[in-house]
Amino acid sequence: MAMSKLPPMSAVRVFEAAARHESFTRAAEELGMTQAAVSYQIRMLEDRIGAPLFTRHPRNVRLTERGRQLASAVTEAFDLLRAAFAGIDETVQATLRITTLATLAANWLIPRLGRFQQLHPNIAVQVHVDQHILDFTEHDFDVGIRSGQGVWPGLEAQLLFPNQFTPVCSPELAGRVHLREPLDLLKLPLIAPSDPWWKEWFEAAGIPDVDLSDRPDYYLGTQQYDGMAAMAGQGVALVNPYFFRADLAAGRLVQPFDLVVTANRSYWLVYPKARRRAPKVQAFREWLTSEVASDAEKALPAGSRQIVA
Repeated sequence: MAMSKLPPMSAVRVFEAAARHESFTRAAEELGMTQAAVSYQIRMLEDRIGAPLFTRHPRNVRLTERGRQLASAVTEAFDLLRAAFAGIDETVQATLRITTLATLAANWLIPRLGRFQQLHPNIAVQVHVDQHILDFTEHDFDVGIRSGQGVWPGLEAQLLFPNQFTPVCSPELAGRVHLREPLDLLKLPLIAPSDPWWKEWFEAAGIPDVDLSDRPDYYLGTQQYDGMAAMAGQGVALVNPYFFRADLAAGRLVQPFDLVVTANRSYWLVYPKARRRAPKVQAFREWLTSEVASDAEKALPAGSRQIVA
């Protein structure tokens, strides 16, 4: 069977840059070419395919449906090539770049990273913390740990553990009132009362019509800060007990009720498909899987009652 002849790689390379930027100008700057040369290469490729790959506008260009289809395959192919050359060129002292969330980094990942480095002393680790989902095509990360439903274009996703939440507070604050039932929590200040998970937790506890709209919105931005404020006695925080096991065990925080609600989001290890065979990514994935497995029986305090939201 005859094989289709590939177009010139110079044109494919230009298309990959133009598709990534959706700009002939920026592609020309990246490749050290003139805009006219980029436009010529794209036109040559379009003539070869027999269909337009971009729609031209006065100030920009946009991928057509055919263009998006081709761009996805070309981008993955270039990622594989980059990964292959990076693997050949990688030094013994490899660097694993991780992007993750603040609470997960501070309360779970970083305290145990020493174990990973003991197992793999030749891999240096860099951790970048950001509350936003970063685009792997625009940032040079090897892996990420994200909260979501496990579907991100161009990324492999491996389930780690569920996203759960339950109220916690300091022992001193809990001692101010007799917490016999969930409704008693309303006698205490709540941290981030505008968080929709508060209503979900109260609904799971059998209180569907709780109104928190008249409470001042004490918003701190991350569970890490919410937990710190709760330990300081500033209010009741809604957190994932998985990240505060040490504080609960030490008595710095108490969990007044055994109800733990599981959200429709989980935590996932993600990485570009082209990097799935990179030794440092494989090493981190295997270590992380082992850590999660060893935590599985200890993730929640004994007697906790779980409900899926």
